[in-house]
Amino acid sequence: MAETVRYGLVGVGMMGVEHIHNLAVTPGAVVTAIADPVERSLGPAREALGPKADLVTAFETGAELARSGLVDCVIVSSPNKTHREVLEPMFEAGLPILCEKPLATTLEDARWIVEQAERAAAPFWTAMEYRYMPPAEAFIGEVHGGRVGRLQMLSIREHRFPFLRKVGDWNRFAANTGGTMVEKCCHFFDLMRLITRSEAVRVYCSGAMDVNHLDESYEGRRPDIIDNSYTTIDFANGVRAMLDLCMFADGAENQEEITAVGDAARLDVLIPSGDIVYSPRVGFRNPKRVERRVVEVDPIALKAGTHHGSTFYEHQRFNAAVRGAGPVEVTARDGLMAVAIGAAAEISAREKRVVEMSELGF
Repeated sequence: MAETVRYGLVGVGMMGVEHIHNLAVTPGAVVTAIADPVERSLGPAREALGPKADLVTAFETGAELARSGLVDCVIVSSPNKTHREVLEPMFEAGLPILCEKPLATTLEDARWIVEQAERAAAPFWTAMEYRYMPPAEAFIGEVHGGRVGRLQMLSIREHRFPFLRKVGDWNRFAANTGGTMVEKCCHFFDLMRLITRSEAVRVYCSGAMDVNHLDESYEGRRPDIIDNSYTTIDFANGVRAMLDLCMFADGAENQEEITAVGDAARLDVLIPSGDIVYSPRVGFRNPKRVERRVVEVDPIALKAGTHHGSTFYEHQRFNAAVRGAGPVEVTARDGLMAVAIGAAAEISAREKRVVEMSELGF
């Protein structure tokens, strides 16, 4: 393939526009086609494309884009529930694909996508950009390098703002998103799998919709998405993990805090401050020997998106995979496993019980 890679985007809402901004600063990337059935979504996309907008062909459907011959790869950032339908013509066209998280809203659809992706010759990449936040990536490298000793406990806290408005308010309903624990938290379940290098065996989630969206109604329907939860997960290798989610904590200094504790030390990463804090064991009443450093992020990457630069770095890796210059780092199966943990957490929260992953076929 030539060094210039032609991109098509299916779904050009908020995340689609972020992809456009990041592709604009990705060497060798050019957007040649976009597709979205909602006309008002095309305006912000054209604005993001700037002077090059006139050179980009707009289609109403992803199938038309797939058949156009105008693209070398495609980014799917349409609403969660549409992913399987949107991906079908992409697989038929043999296109390399970057599919936004969550992979799908149901395990049936996610398994189907995995089957297609694993049969396909072209790369398939699940967009789990939290892996590529530079502070998080550095933190993961240190954990895997043995800095905490044998990892035993992992906790992730995300205290943030409520879900933003999307076209048609589709993200207010679990039927469209898979539920908060799938839609939002698949990122963190993916990080847990990556950091522990193991698979979940059981999940317990206590969560509910207690603060956000209580006074909202859409054609007589009330939102049903969790806005706060604690989730604990037992992994097959004996590591236990916890996710602390609060979506009415917009004033928190750091949106994400990740802590790994091993038999030798504790390691923390704080985002967006970028601090990595190392706290080795010192024994009772001995002086603490805490080390702190800050992981900087390229200002160009920060400016191009809202995920602490991660979308920019993810695109560099995906672009390399499309050109045959690098591996696929986040597979469709990775996407499936993150959805599966999220699905287990949704069941657990609503049925108030522990869910064994074996119940879901894992």
